Amino acid sequence: MKRQSGFTLIELMITVAIIGILSAIALPAYRDYVTRGKLTEAYSQLADMRVKLEQYFQDNRTYVGACAAGTVAPLPTGTRYFTYTCAIPTATTFTVTATGVAAEGTGSFVFTINESNGRATTSVPSGWVTNASCWVRTKSGDC
Repeated sequence: MKRQSGFTLIELMITVAIIGILSAIALPAYRDYVTRGKLTEAYSQLADMRVKLEQYFQDNRTYVGACAAGTVAPLPTGTRYFTYTCAIPTATTFTVTATGVAAEGTGSFVFTINESNGRATTSVPSGWVTNASCWVRTKSGDC
């Protein structure tokens, strides 16, 4: 009698079930990991912008006129995941805002920084927690 070789239907179904379970766990974790990687653009650009604005203040003794092209503190350009705006600076205050680009998967994120290095997360997507005293790095609102 000839012996049959190959997989039985039950073995194939068990393999498919295991792959399904692993992908149900791994895909959301990977998606969150990728999102957190995109957020680093905002953190680095805002921190860099604060340094440039402080340099502008040291040179001019005011923040008025900062955030403009041609100064030592122009708004970041050529970025992919966030757009940057600068509220009209006064002589002693400024606020720079990073707003996520929806097409890049960061659309609900909004981060700010001000002259006293006050960092805040003012908007996040559903499932994330905002934090008024730092830039969130995880869904739980941790900094």
